[in-house]
Amino acid sequence: MTEALVIGAGPAGLMAAREMARAGQRVVMTDAKPSVARKFLMAGKSGLNLTKSEPFETFLAAYGTQAETLRPMLTAFGPDAVQDWARAHGQTLFTGSTGRVFPTVMKASPLLRSLLAELRSLGVETRTRWRWTGWEGDTVRFDTPDGPQRLRPIVTVLACGGASWARLGSDGAWAAHLAPETCAPFRPANMGFLVDWSAHMTPHFGRPVKGVELHAGHARSRGEFVLSATGLEGGGIYEISAALRDGAPLTLDLAPDLSATQIAARLAKTRPRDSLKNRLRKALNLDPAKIALVMEFARTTPDLPAALKALPVPLAGPRPMDEAISTAGGLRFQALDASLMLRTRPGTFAAGEMLDWEAPTGGYLLTACLATGLWAGRHAAAYAQGSAAAR
Repeated sequence: MTEALVIGAGPAGLMAAREMARAGQRVVMTDAKPSVARKFLMAGKSGLNLTKSEPFETFLAAYGTQAETLRPMLTAFGPDAVQDWARAHGQTLFTGSTGRVFPTVMKASPLLRSLLAELRSLGVETRTRWRWTGWEGDTVRFDTPDGPQRLRPIVTVLACGGASWARLGSDGAWAAHLAPETCAPFRPANMGFLVDWSAHMTPHFGRPVKGVELHAGHARSRGEFVLSATGLEGGGIYEISAALRDGAPLTLDLAPDLSATQIAARLAKTRPRDSLKNRLRKALNLDPAKIALVMEFARTTPDLPAALKALPVPLAGPRPMDEAISTAGGLRFQALDASLMLRTRPGTFAAGEMLDWEAPTGGYLLTACLATGLWAGRHAAAYAQGSAAAR
């Protein structure tokens, strides 16, 4: 009988395997893909954002309605602990101007290699191309290159990911193996949005828009975004994507450091016979991308200062879920106890993005995956040790 099984070898699964192996369990870790941590490695291609350096309560608030649920996990392994863990794996770190923390090398591969070396030294056995196909009583079933396989672990940690980036392994197929009432529907998170542009916007595709404030209901962002052929992409949009997805309208403050009165005064000093583009450039120093947005959505407005402070941008819906950085929905916390064990299946725990929480980009996603993986792994190890003592 296998002592400890981890299904899914992303950040949450790797941490769970590490904790159980450090507690003396013989661990088998499986992944459906030919290699492990594919989404983690892809995230590192644009600079691995490990966590964010800010007051803990500010950090915790980024998790919205699930902040208090995640508090114990993030208290046990929060932003400071993530940094210490990365340094212990040989990574030097730096903190950017926004508080985001990165390895100096910016890539995920050196950290992953060190973590996998640690797991090997602890005796963790990794089996790739093993796709979980559900349970049969106490037996866990897999499709493998050698045909169907079955394991009977004492404890299992599910770390199967969300439902975005299916080509990297997060396809949400695991939900078919759980009772429907235990899973909230998947929805895209941290994604771009579609906009039906007119032809005049074409020259501006690919341009970043900086120095703006984005509003979506009560959500605010000062991050930059990019004008794309299909709409809007980038960190500024991702930060408020949950509110936009849930129906809040998007408005842009193109001059967040000026009041409408100050804008009006500056515009009044321009020559009336100048074109609108020239007036915006001379009075407010707006760049071509911002001017293009004004021409697209407020060319004929009777109150230009007000439009510049709250430019409405009609959205045509989110990008497809498989293009999203992460997903909302998944295994409901009500289906788990405080140790992240499934209430209906003692000895089976869950962690990572397959749980029903969401957060913006900026280090929050990875930190919570690591924290819940560590939490589930520690509690699974304790459960296994208790089971062994009972025998």
